[in-house]
Amino acid sequence: MDVDKVSFTGSTLVMEAAAKSNLKPVSLELGGKSPVIVFDDANVDMAVNLANMATFTNKGEICVAGTRIYVQEGIYDTFVKKAAEVAKRSVVGDPFNPRAHQRPQVDKDQYEKILKYIDMGKREGATLVAGGKPSGNKGYYVEPTIFTNVKDDMVIAQHEIFGPVMALMKFKTVEEAIQKANNTRYGLAAGIVTMNIDIANTVSRSIRAGVIWINCYFAFEPDAPLGGYKMSGFGKGHGHGQP
Repeated sequence: MDVDKVSFTGSTLVMEAAAKSNLKPVSLELGGKSPVIVFDDANVDMAVNLANMATFTNKGEICVAGTRIYVQEGIYDTFVKKAAEVAKRSVVGDPFNPRAHQRPQVDKDQYEKILKYIDMGKREGATLVAGGKPSGNKGYYVEPTIFTNVKDDMVIAQHEIFGPVMALMKFKTVEEAIQKANNTRYGLAAGIVTMNIDIANTVSRSIRAGVIWINCYFAFEPDAPLGGYKMSGFGKGHGHGQP
């Protein structure tokens, strides 16, 4: 009763608790399934590195992780080949090893959940081009995993896996990219990779996401509000006057 406001990352249950106490205001950040849209005028090597960073940083355990990667058809095949090569070169191992790019998942439950989603992707008919299994025979390590030929309605394209699993999809037009990016119950973050300022403006104003990065990712500023749309929550953190 004595708490005036709650800012919470996690479950909608906190909203129910606030309503049953003193109707205190609540800001919620509830996760996402963020798209990264790569247009065919982009520098492919830069775009590949950005997409891999968006998906695999902190072994995919980031709310704003960009795990739905949409690539325009003109560079799609080249992008897939290069992305798979980068993922396969990634060193998965001990967090105290300075050579390791990716560390273990947070616990056994999360590790097993990620492997179940990978198996589900295989059963749904997506094509595995990198990773797809545990790394080593000790600890909770999962290889950086990339699926291609992913359909928008597949579970691996809709559920927040919270692990190192990338869903690669192809698109033709700007309009199609916008429709695909918004085809999710989440709306926390998004990335756009293009050299065309008109495309960047059009797409960034059309995607329902709380944070949209252009030609970068994970570019946070304490002065900039952070929040989401739809099932990614409501209210804003950071920024002037925010919790």
